[in-house]
Amino acid sequence: MVNYDVSGGIATLTLSNPQERNSMTAEMVADIVRVMDDAEADPNVRVVIVTGAPPAFCAGANLGNLAEATRESLLGIYEGFLRIARSPLLTIAAVNGAAVGAGMNLALGCDLRIAGESAKFDSRFLQLGLHPGGGNTWMQLRIAGMQTTMATVAFGEVLDGEAALRAGLVWKCVADDKLLVTAREVAAKAADAPKELLVEIKKTIRAIGAVPSHAEAVEFELGPQVWSTRQPWFRERLAALQAKISKR
Repeated sequence: MVNYDVSGGIATLTLSNPQERNSMTAEMVADIVRVMDDAEADPNVRVVIVTGAPPAFCAGANLGNLAEATRESLLGIYEGFLRIARSPLLTIAAVNGAAVGAGMNLALGCDLRIAGESAKFDSRFLQLGLHPGGGNTWMQLRIAGMQTTMATVAFGEVLDGEAALRAGLVWKCVADDKLLVTAREVAAKAADAPKELLVEIKKTIRAIGAVPSHAEAVEFELGPQVWSTRQPWFRERLAALQAKISKR
């Protein structure tokens, strides 16, 4: 259900059940959880790229499962994207084709989204007569603002890659055949950085929005910045930069 590959500090997690358009079955969710556990335990992995086997990114929950939904069954579906959203690792969604419902939540739960031109961001809640779930509105509101959230959820607008870029839902939109190459290029700088530093930076970015003032933000960042100056990688990189400057 999930293909997993690690190269150059970048793990690529590919949802692979194309017959069901990579939907969030119980087996798919279990595989995502297992693979993310592996990625986080691997000292070589800095960044996780999440994508889908063509023709879709992820078609969301199985409609039959939704028809019999309970609190527990919905939480089981949610775990497929919540496990990735909770990860301390940096995550990139490389969105190829349709990202529907829980599949859209999977993309929104990643730290960065890169879309192929054929991407389709489709919340699908309105069309199904279903209230949004899984934190869809919370994530969209913080990523792209009120108007985009209203358009996709309350008005049922479906955004292709270019429209998602204009709306601020994605960082880049590229030709489909350049999608994974571009995602790896974006991931590469982070993949070259110390894993512990990336974890601390992500932790700070997640928390800093709740800090009420610039002065308090300065104090909030001061502790981890001082910590980073005490790390061997900082001293090594600083020495290398100083040596490079002295040769000019």
